Amino acid sequence: MPRTLRAQLVAVLVLLTAAITLLVGASSLIALERQLTAQLEQQLTAAITRSTPGIGSPDDSRHPDQDDDGPSFLGLRGQAEGTLGAQITDQGVVESGVIGSLSRTLPLTGAQQQLLLALPADGRSHEVHLGGDLGEYLVRAVEDPRGGRAVIGLPTTGIARTLAHQAGNVVWVALIAVLLAVVAGSVLIRLALRPLRRVAATARRVAELPLERGDVTLHERLPDRDADPRTEVGQVGGAINRMLDHIDAALAVRTASEARMRRFVADASHELRTPLASVRGYAELTRRQNGDVPEPIRQAMSRVEAESLRMTGLVEDLLLLARLDESPQAAALRHEEVDLSAALIDCVNDARLLGPDHHWSLDLPPEPVATLGDDARLRQVLTNLLTNARVHTPAGTRVRAALRRRSGQVVVEVSDDGPGIAPQLQPAVFDRFARGDTSRSRAAGSTGLGLAIVASVAQAHGGRVELDSEPGRTMIRVVLPEAR
Repeated sequence: MPRTLRAQLVAVLVLLTAAITLLVGASSLIALERQLTAQLEQQLTAAITRSTPGIGSPDDSRHPDQDDDGPSFLGLRGQAEGTLGAQITDQGVVESGVIGSLSRTLPLTGAQQQLLLALPADGRSHEVHLGGDLGEYLVRAVEDPRGGRAVIGLPTTGIARTLAHQAGNVVWVALIAVLLAVVAGSVLIRLALRPLRRVAATARRVAELPLERGDVTLHERLPDRDADPRTEVGQVGGAINRMLDHIDAALAVRTASEARMRRFVADASHELRTPLASVRGYAELTRRQNGDVPEPIRQAMSRVEAESLRMTGLVEDLLLLARLDESPQAAALRHEEVDLSAALIDCVNDARLLGPDHHWSLDLPPEPVATLGDDARLRQVLTNLLTNARVHTPAGTRVRAALRRRSGQVVVEVSDDGPGIAPQLQPAVFDRFARGDTSRSRAAGSTGLGLAIVASVAQAHGGRVELDSEPGRTMIRVVLPEAR
């Protein structure tokens, strides 16, 4: 699962803190164990030194409070509780014991004596696990002047208890250090990442701008403190500022080019209206001269008149699109309440007359539905939708026009059960001169501007268009704000 950079940095900080704390704790435990072992070695050497006069001496050197069990050197003054001793000859362990509480000497078991018997008199200390209540012991065997050897030892339980206590302290220190690393690390990393969050916020605001069309000026820039090249975040901020400068320049060039193109289309469309009207008038005048014009010429003039009408419609559509691209005000759109229910009824009735070979149906809510806008342009939208369904579907296709309300919006749907629109053509179906649709039959010519006008007029009214098409079902949906 992806994690934020802040979470990753906190996790790394916690792991490093825990690892360093445990490493330091383990090192301190090792050093403490060596120090305590060295101290125990010194104590063992002192015990051997104290025992030396009593090794091989008669029992009258025993401490008055010491009982008669065990080697005599255990009874010498200064021997600590827990001191172990054993007298070994060629016959084996002859005397052994451990100083217990109240200076009483406790005997060793046979198994414990056998462990001591195996120790060499090499002058070095050895750790022996005696088992039972004694546990671990540090023992050393020394030569007996009378022959044989003596074994003296001290318990290591004190070292084990100290190390266990210190290990507990290390664990607590590690937990506290990890907790502090989480809290302090979260705060410090959050403060350190503030420049990066400002960079992300700027990039997010730029990404939300509608850069695909219209006059767009990028005013978003990162401040100098977030574009300092001496820091990593500043290098990213500086690169983003340079990128925004390039995008702003490119958008300015694109906007100027689009403005020139709109002016050209609008001017050309406006200039073509007059000659087209003249061509249509002359063609109509020539066609009406029944007695003087041969039949072939009359038919040719009829075709000229029909094509001039078609071209006039194309020019009007181009002029409308150019004005809508500039602004709804340039297109002279009115802002009044429009009864979409009545408009859809009229448009469907017109479509029935023009397409009697299709099956038309109408679905309206019981109450009239209205929106705010230009009645003529909205009727043009409805007509274009119905014409698109009629022209690009075969005879016998069922076409359904529906109108409904949805959360403060008005939804117009025109659907048919025709062959559908090819998937590769659907993303461009609302583009201008979108043609080449081989999956739908054409009963008449098409300029490729009908759906582009639908999308532009809907957008000028604060709405949008949607397409849902598959074989056997195609729906175009126009969503407009409802009149309040």
